[in-house]
Amino acid sequence: MTKKNINIALIGNPNVGKTSVFNQLTGLNQQVGNYPGITVEKKIGFCKLPNNIKANVLDLPGTYSLNASSVDENVVIELLLNKNDKLYPDVILLVTEIENLKRNLLLFTQIKDLEIPTILVINMIDRMKYKGITLDIPYLENQLKTKIALVSSRKGIGIEELKNVITTYKTISTEPCLNASSIDEVYFNNLQKTFPNQSLYKLWLVVTQDVNFVNLNRTILKNNSFTKTNSELKRLQQKETIKRYQFINETLKIGQKIDASSATDFRSKLDSLLTHKVFGYVIFFFILFVIFQSIFEWSKTPMDFIDRTFAALSSTSSEKLPPGAFTNLISQGIIPGIGGILIFIPQIAFLFLFISVLEESGYMSRVVFLMDKIMRKFGLSGKSIVPLISGTACAIPAIMATRNIENWKERLITILVTPFTTCSARLPVYAIIIGLVIPDKRIFGIINMQGLTLMLLYLIGFGMAILSAFVLNKVLRLNCKTFFVVEMPNYKLPMFKNVAINVVEKTKAFVFGAGKIILAISVVLWFMASYGPGEKFNNAESILLSKTENSTLSKFDFKNKVASYKLENSYIGIMGKTIEPVISPLGYDWKIGIAIISSFAAREVFVGTLATIYSVGGSENDTTIKNKMAAEINPDTGKKIFNFASGISLLLFYAFAMQCASTLAITKKETNSWKWPLGQLVFMSSFAYVVAFIAYQILK
Repeated sequence: MTKKNINIALIGNPNVGKTSVFNQLTGLNQQVGNYPGITVEKKIGFCKLPNNIKANVLDLPGTYSLNASSVDENVVIELLLNKNDKLYPDVILLVTEIENLKRNLLLFTQIKDLEIPTILVINMIDRMKYKGITLDIPYLENQLKTKIALVSSRKGIGIEELKNVITTYKTISTEPCLNASSIDEVYFNNLQKTFPNQSLYKLWLVVTQDVNFVNLNRTILKNNSFTKTNSELKRLQQKETIKRYQFINETLKIGQKIDASSATDFRSKLDSLLTHKVFGYVIFFFILFVIFQSIFEWSKTPMDFIDRTFAALSSTSSEKLPPGAFTNLISQGIIPGIGGILIFIPQIAFLFLFISVLEESGYMSRVVFLMDKIMRKFGLSGKSIVPLISGTACAIPAIMATRNIENWKERLITILVTPFTTCSARLPVYAIIIGLVIPDKRIFGIINMQGLTLMLLYLIGFGMAILSAFVLNKVLRLNCKTFFVVEMPNYKLPMFKNVAINVVEKTKAFVFGAGKIILAISVVLWFMASYGPGEKFNNAESILLSKTENSTLSKFDFKNKVASYKLENSYIGIMGKTIEPVISPLGYDWKIGIAIISSFAAREVFVGTLATIYSVGGSENDTTIKNKMAAEINPDTGKKIFNFASGISLLLFYAFAMQCASTLAITKKETNSWKWPLGQLVFMSSFAYVVAFIAYQILK
């Protein structure tokens, strides 16, 4: 980013296609979701305009007006009031959509009062004919004192024309559309006289929004005779909104014509079905059922291929590379560790595929509306469902998405319970354990038991989030009085480009984000498993040879026994044996204990850790990670480590445990306190331990 570039800010109501316009201008792969609340922070891209002009493009959070009521809306206010910000816009693209122009123009008239060059971008014009809408562009440009660009970001229509309009931003009038100060001329005249060098509307925003990015002495306001109380200021804000809508209505009477006969009632009929108090939930759970059945069915073949490929690669590297520590690190540490996570790419990709299609189609907003009826009974804001659903991808952006919840206590409760929602990082753990302990059989010939188990784990996590919210609501004595409003976007056929971008970017972020951690942990684990202190490790072979029961073993079996003995007496073995008494009541051995500890860095590290440990432990290098885990035997009982009881215990432990350092960090950032993330850690981990203990003791 350079100061020579002009700054373009994209501002608009949620769900007007603002981020799609951003993608068209910049070519960046920014996620596009068809429900409000996707963009929770400023996103920056770069754009080349005609006449060799370069621009920094900011995609700001969606906001309905400059009367901010949430953290993400404040992001917009803070930027527009701070001329010293390096991203302060030279020109604003106020993005609207053709079917909700009246509502969108409220924000436009407010932005115009800030005296920043503003272009009105009317999106989704491909629906004008379908909806019977016609616009008088010259009249609208004259009344709104701006230039208008008609675009369809989904189809790429009008983008080049928009770029040409941007290059002429210096010629755009900065005059306001109307005189909003007429709602109380005496007050605003006194305000202007008190601060004669400041923009009147910026003064009004500073007074009402409790921000101070202009040189303004608030003590002057408090001690002035014309100072108003908070309730009086609220009434003035209401009058301002009414006056703006009066202007908008008068303008659109002439500037916009709608032929109602061209409209269709298809959307209302579909909405009545999808949000029905009975059938709505039936349809939603049926969709969930299909998703989780498909995740297991479609991913089997590619997962088996990846598993076999990495097992063969590990074996080949061990045979072809020169013997030594470096070869062992490659074949026993890095390759098994990375292979243990890449095997789950198909399932992760299919999960993001389904989520993207639901968002793009407009169905996700119906789910939000449907689930609000449940949320309210448990003391949550209806807006809490957006973070909870987003948590199926990752808890970090989901927690950040709570910024659009106005009430602090409701937001806090949502932050604290969101990690219970099953994120994509848990999917590798679930998939490998389910594959080991749940039979690959069908009920009634169509219901895959493994897919059904996965769906139940997701529902258990969501249910625990709701139950925890109910308890927290009672503990914090929260009385929810806020109203829930969600916009129902039009139904759309999902765009292949947007879905593909989302799947690729999310999967890539998952793989590379986890890959860095896994690579580092694999190297550390390999070292700790390959070396150890004392005689038992250094003289393992001679110690075992001295025992008569080993004299009859074949050369191969003896080699494996030496490797296993050295592993138990390595640094990691000593650490694992130390914690084994704590985890053995859950049905876990010391190797699983090490995997649980290392997976605190990231849940998906669990499988990679076991892959590394088992590779060092003497198993054949060409054996897949799944087969290694299936063959693991408890030497004390002679039974398989991964049996039904221990498997269910592990699944429940990961369903409830706080096994993610990054989530704790973002909770600290959003709450500005270590008290809440530490409370999360203690409660979730303790609860997970108790549930896993009970499950194992009952099932064993």
